[in-house]
Amino acid sequence: MLNSHDIIIKPIISERSMDEAELKKYIFQVNKRTTKSEVKKAVETIFGVKVKSVNTMNVVGKVKRQGATKGKRPDWKKAIVTLTEDSKAIDFFEGM
Repeated sequence: MLNSHDIIIKPIISERSMDEAELKKYIFQVNKRTTKSEVKKAVETIFGVKVKSVNTMNVVGKVKRQGATKGKRPDWKKAIVTLTEDSKAIDFFEGM
């Protein structure tokens, strides 16, 4: 059994994710074996908010090469978490 901090690996900070945050949608990299309900419970526990919905997708790692050597970045799972209207916003830059 994974605890909440093992389920949520890291938030995805990008220009698109910051635009989505204004709509109370947050993007996280999560453990590949977790379910939507586990992600929902983990976000509610860690950040103290109410989650409306969770969408997940498996992201295939890119094939990269350097010279003649080919390699592949690892596959990972992305979760887009939508908060309820009455929930407070999540601030990733708090305390910086």
